[in-house]
Amino acid sequence: MTRFLFLISLCLSVMGIQAQDWETVKSSKLFLYGEGYGASLDEADRQALSDLISKISVNISSVTQQKEGETSRNGKIETNSDFSSSIQTYSQATLTNTERVVLHNEPDAHVGRWIRKSEIQKIFESRKQKITELVGNAVKAEQNMKIDDALRNYYWALTLLRSLQYPNEMAYTDDNGSKHVMAVWIPEQMNRIFDNIKATAEKSDDGETELRFTYNRQPVASVDYSYFDGRDWSSIYSAKDGVGVIELPEGLKPKQYQIKYEFEYRGQAHIDKEIESVMNTVRSMPMKKAYASIKAAKENEATDESVCIAQQPQTNAMLELPEEGCQKYLDAIQNVASSIRRKNYDVSDELFTEEGKSIYNKLIKYGSAQIVGTPGIKVYQDGDNVVARGLQMAFSFKNGLRKSFVEDMVFTFDKDGKISNIAFGLGKTAEEGILSNPNWPETARKTIVSFMENYKTAYSLKRLGYIRDIFDDNAIIITGRVSKQSTMYKSREGAAHITNNDIITYNRQTKDEYLNNLARCFASNEFVNIRFTDTDVMKPGKGKEMYAIQIAQDYYSSNYGDHGYLFLEIDINNPQRPLIILRTWQPKKDPNFGIYGPSDF
Repeated sequence: MTRFLFLISLCLSVMGIQAQDWETVKSSKLFLYGEGYGASLDEADRQALSDLISKISVNISSVTQQKEGETSRNGKIETNSDFSSSIQTYSQATLTNTERVVLHNEPDAHVGRWIRKSEIQKIFESRKQKITELVGNAVKAEQNMKIDDALRNYYWALTLLRSLQYPNEMAYTDDNGSKHVMAVWIPEQMNRIFDNIKATAEKSDDGETELRFTYNRQPVASVDYSYFDGRDWSSIYSAKDGVGVIELPEGLKPKQYQIKYEFEYRGQAHIDKEIESVMNTVRSMPMKKAYASIKAAKENEATDESVCIAQQPQTNAMLELPEEGCQKYLDAIQNVASSIRRKNYDVSDELFTEEGKSIYNKLIKYGSAQIVGTPGIKVYQDGDNVVARGLQMAFSFKNGLRKSFVEDMVFTFDKDGKISNIAFGLGKTAEEGILSNPNWPETARKTIVSFMENYKTAYSLKRLGYIRDIFDDNAIIITGRVSKQSTMYKSREGAAHITNNDIITYNRQTKDEYLNNLARCFASNEFVNIRFTDTDVMKPGKGKEMYAIQIAQDYYSSNYGDHGYLFLEIDINNPQRPLIILRTWQPKKDPNFGIYGPSDF
């Protein structure tokens, strides 16, 4: 009889079970199970899962106590006080290997959940793998001066680590082959980062103060912070390429500013349900070095440091100076900057083309706009156009966890000297990744940079018409999202079963479908902001001017944020009208092929 039950139990794990065999699962020592009842299947399933969780907790605690008893003499095993409170998070976020049977359908639903005891250990192994991946991302981010990503990945890894049974068993191996206990090493790395971030207040004007952030004496690529405004801590502000701002209430002039570097990123944890569940369970770890005091800046009036140069930033390509000189371009930008400073946005139409003025009107409605610091405008000729860079602006919003962004402004003048376009710059990391590539002609590199800047700006300013124009009518558009999906199947006997999977869903959309979804997204968000880093440019095939771009993308909106990888294949045979032939997005690199590329389509 025992052998018979064992064989039945073994078959159940492969084939699923019938409702009448549920008693067999309950009596077998190979499984842990839970039962639930409710008016709906969802309600019954939640109860069944909760019942299963409690039994998993008892099982794990029993195994832990046994292991502690076996090793108590030498004291090698150290358990984690946060572990017992975090057991639920394994079930809520990572139990992808449980099964479900509907024992009775609605309205008097009865659901059974079960898992093989041998599968429980896989839960911990999956979490360990994620910790290792997060630490690797943090190390790379720090090397690229992306302090926000480094701190976020380190802290999330530390949080997951604290939820393990035996956190001191995980180690990090450095480039020299030395091993470090992660539970000690990660906080050390975070404190070292805090020690090496330096913030100074450069200029202050009407309650708005410009901050400069460096890391190891170099401008940071990105860092996030909040500050105390005399009453409360602000929402998160983002500094870009070493520049950030503080906005204090009118009349408040402290002798020093208190800031806190963001490292928990609770507002972004929803990107990963496992991390979110653990963060909601495990106690926060305070980091005293995340706080800093900055000596207040003196009130300054902006001065003009604008110049004309013959060399474009971040490239060795020599460019011609504008034939008619620089001054009229500098004057136009200073006119725009002065209007924004005075918050009198009615700039003369004579400075713009019709499209340029339309973009400007959208720009000044993109949050509360302000000029950051003293602009040092650089002007150079680019074909028939003149390009001016160097003006920085900060945009603040009323809602959302992240309420301020710093952007580098790029002005383009047409042959008549009028502002025909305004765009947000890519940022130094992404720009250098494209312009410094010697494999492609300079004209192609410049076209790609300009296109990506316009692409980024169009999404921020919600320019649906422009986005429609840059997608080919037959473009392949693939969007992705991370979700929990219950996959239903039937056993040979016809019983219904559901397996939960944490999956990435990819959807191929037509151009119209994509634009309609994008329109709904724009309508439901106060703001959208995109930041690009880590670019890789390829040229698929020979002959035509087709380029493929893989680029890391940080996406922020008033109610959502994520990090992922964008792949674009662009036709630039007509540099004045580049077209997107293919667009994909994925939340993380695939373990088998990395980021989508030309060879995948």
